[in-house]
Amino acid sequence: MSKRDYYDVLGVSRQADAAEIKSAYRKLAIKYHPDKNPGNAEAEEKFKEAAEAYEVLSNPDKKARYDQFGHAGNSAGFGGGAGGGMNMDDIFSQFGDIFGGGNPFESFFGGGGGSRGGRRVQKGTNLRIKVKLTLEEIAKGVEKKVKVNKQVVCHTCDGTGAKDKSSFHTCKTCGGQGSVRRVTNTILGQMQTTSTCPTCNGEGVEITAKCTTCRGDGLERGEETISINIPAGVSEGMQLSMSGKGNAAPRGGIPGDLIILVEEVPHESLKRDGINVIYDLYINFADAALGTSVEVPTIDGKAKIKIDPGTQGGKILRLKGKGIPEVNSYHKGDQLIYVNIWTPKAVSSEEREILEKLKGSANFKPQPGKSEKSFFERIKEYFE
Repeated sequence: MSKRDYYDVLGVSRQADAAEIKSAYRKLAIKYHPDKNPGNAEAEEKFKEAAEAYEVLSNPDKKARYDQFGHAGNSAGFGGGAGGGMNMDDIFSQFGDIFGGGNPFESFFGGGGGSRGGRRVQKGTNLRIKVKLTLEEIAKGVEKKVKVNKQVVCHTCDGTGAKDKSSFHTCKTCGGQGSVRRVTNTILGQMQTTSTCPTCNGEGVEITAKCTTCRGDGLERGEETISINIPAGVSEGMQLSMSGKGNAAPRGGIPGDLIILVEEVPHESLKRDGINVIYDLYINFADAALGTSVEVPTIDGKAKIKIDPGTQGGKILRLKGKGIPEVNSYHKGDQLIYVNIWTPKAVSSEEREILEKLKGSANFKPQPGKSEKSFFERIKEYFE
């Protein structure tokens, strides 16, 4: 079943700014929250769908990819969404941004969220790496395995931060809820607010004896080998993201994302121009006049092309479909071959004698009125 357009899910236009997107999601989150709709599977799906849409459209990088490539730009491990790795803990972690801290649903709906209630779920920080790609890898797509040095879950305490199980105690301040309620008397009556528990920092538990390896953080430095599937057609400076592959979060929180910056390695003979590939071909005067066949490099290997007799310098030859594919598209660019006539800088006495004879021939005198179109005219024609 295909996914609905994220803008349709939130009920906003494609020109909506960050404030409109945030406001639209807030309304849907309140309307379809599981605590307000217990046992309603349809409401829960709409709740997750709205969270997925907001997770993408609220992130400038992910939104830009989605606007350009649709759902394909935030799939296959790039860019999250509830369908791409988000769970209910991921979704509830958004509420600190949407509602200004804490989980508003505990006070709105009486704390029906159970163990997730007001506990603050921490998220690990994002990591950024560069991946170098050759033109061949960009053209065909590639799987890269990279070693990433990052924060990982502590192997001694399994991320809990405690020395052992007996080191955990329910927070006395919040009773394990992770948040505290305060009632304030105002001229409008009593007002109830909920905030993160200052004693346990929103975790609901206190640790009396910390892990000696991580000193209570639940994290340590480590290395992970990550497999990255890079789609064909990416370009220099493009950013891809892998949800949950960044730094681990303290005590069972949500891992951050891994941001991959694409860096193109220059090819020895081919140049990229968008989805087209450019090759400068140099031939001598005799081959240009008499015609010949030559081999040229392409992304897929060597290709033999024909040079017609009387070929002029600046002519553009095209190898259809030998360029770069568009990201997540079947359309491919072409390879453009720019013909250049090589002129020797020095000639022998015998060569000079031959050239002097040719120079006097009427057929070798420039004939502007009969010449082919200029180089710039041919380029214009090609792109029109």
